[in-house]
Amino acid sequence: MLRGRRVFAGVAVAVALLAASCSSGDSARNVDGPTTPADDVVTEAAADDVISESTELPEPDAAPVVLARYMSESSDVLFDPDVVHTFAIDVDPDKLAEIDADPTAEEYVEGSLTFDGETIGPIGVRYKGSVGAFLFCTDGPNPLDPSGAKTCTKLSMKLKMNWQDRDDTFYGVKKVQLHSQNLDATKMHERLGYWLFGEMGVPVPRSTHARVEINGEFAGLFALTEQIDGRFTRENFDDGSGNLYKEVWPFNADGTPRDAEEFIDGLETNEDEDPTADMIRQFAEELADAQPGTEIDVIDRWIDVDLLVRTMVVDRAIRNDDGVLHWYCFDGCNPHNFYWYENPTTDKLTLLPWDLDNAFDNLGSSGVTGSVTEIADRFGDITDGCAVFSFGGLNLPQKSAACDPLIGPISQLTEEFDAARAEFVAGPFSKKSVDERIAQWSTQVEELVAEAEATHTDGQPVVAWREAMAAMISDIDAARETDGR
Repeated sequence: MLRGRRVFAGVAVAVALLAASCSSGDSARNVDGPTTPADDVVTEAAADDVISESTELPEPDAAPVVLARYMSESSDVLFDPDVVHTFAIDVDPDKLAEIDADPTAEEYVEGSLTFDGETIGPIGVRYKGSVGAFLFCTDGPNPLDPSGAKTCTKLSMKLKMNWQDRDDTFYGVKKVQLHSQNLDATKMHERLGYWLFGEMGVPVPRSTHARVEINGEFAGLFALTEQIDGRFTRENFDDGSGNLYKEVWPFNADGTPRDAEEFIDGLETNEDEDPTADMIRQFAEELADAQPGTEIDVIDRWIDVDLLVRTMVVDRAIRNDDGVLHWYCFDGCNPHNFYWYENPTTDKLTLLPWDLDNAFDNLGSSGVTGSVTEIADRFGDITDGCAVFSFGGLNLPQKSAACDPLIGPISQLTEEFDAARAEFVAGPFSKKSVDERIAQWSTQVEELVAEAEATHTDGQPVVAWREAMAAMISDIDAARETDGR
C-alpha cells in the first residue's frame, strides 16, 4: 500500500514539475482555467522532500494473472468449422491397457490433453457408445452384444475436463466428445446432418472434424460433436435453466404417459435440485386425454408445431433411421437418440436430435433394403395395425412410430410438412448448398483419411472413402426428387 502511495505521489510531483518547467514569469498557465500563483508550484527540492517521506518500500504487486487460452476463450474456438484441431491425449500405459481390455465398461481413467500448445490435466478419459459404436470392435463372441477387449484402432471417446469434481472448463465446456465414425464410410454423417438441422432452425449440437493422438501416436479422424447439457441449453435458449431429459419419450408404446420417475431418471440437468417432471408429464396427460380432432391444439400449447414439423422434415430427408421415428421393441417399444428440453419461461418443450452416425445410410442406392436401421414405414404410415412386427436384416421387433400420440397427429400435417420440405430443398438441402459444404469439408478430411490408411491396418483406404462420398452425394441428389416422407 505504501508503494502505491509513493508511486502516486511521484506521478503528481512529475506533473507539477512539468507544469513548472513550462511556466514563465510569476505563474504557470492553466489552459482551461485561471493562472496558478508561482508560490503554489512544486519545486524540485519540494519533490525530494515528498519522496523522502516514504520510507518503507514493499515488494511490487504480483503480476496480473494470465489465463490459459482454453480458460479465457469460448467454445467457438473449439468448434471453428474452418479448423481441424489435434487432440493429443496422454494416459499412463497401464491405465490405457485397463480401458482397452474392457472398453464397453465406459470407465474413466486419469489422463491429460494437449491442445494448441496448451496442456490441461488431469482429466478423465474413457471410451463411449452403444452397440453401434463398439460393433465389430471388441473380441467378444457376439458383435451385437459387444464385450471383451478393444480390437479397432479407434473407438469413440469422452474427455471429462471437470475431473474429480473440479470446476475446470475447456473453452467453456466440461466434456469433449470424440466420435470414431467407424460405421460411417463418408466421415460426414454427423457434421452434415447437424448442419442441415441447424439451418432449419432446430437447436442441435455443433459438429466438426478432429485429429486425435493417444500417447503420441496418431489414432485417427474423429467427429468432434458438442455435448448436449446445461451449458448447451443456456447457449441455445433464452431460458436455459430448465429440465433436460435424455432419451425419455413422453409416452409408453401403448400411448399412456410415462411415470415421473422415468423422466427424473433421464435428467441431464437439475438432478440435485429436488426436480419434478411436472411440465412434460402434464403435456403427456393432456395429449393422452385429448378428444379426437383436438390433438394438434394440445400439442401446439406445449410444443412449437412449426419447429417440430421442420425437425421431422430434416429427419426424413437424411433418413435418420436410428432416431425418434424408429421404435425398436426389446424391453418394451421405444425410440432412440434424442433429448427433450423444458423451457420454464415459455412452458414449451423442444425435441433435440442426437447421434446421427447412421443418417444418410438408407438413402437411395447406398441403402440396403431391409437393413438393420431402415424404417419400414413412410412417415405417418402404420404397419400391422400398431402390432409389433419384425423387419430389417436381422428381423428385429419394432412398431410403427405413427401409433404414438404425438408422432401420429404431427405426421398428418401434410400441407405444413410439404411447405417446410419445399423450403428445405430450395435452401440448405439444395444441390449448391450441400455440394459446397461437402467440398469444403472434404478438403479438411481427405489428408486425415490418407494418414489413417498409411498408419493403421484397419485405416479406410482413400479410394473407398471417395467412393462412399460419391455414393452419398448421388443419393442426396435423388432424395431431392422425392416427397421426403
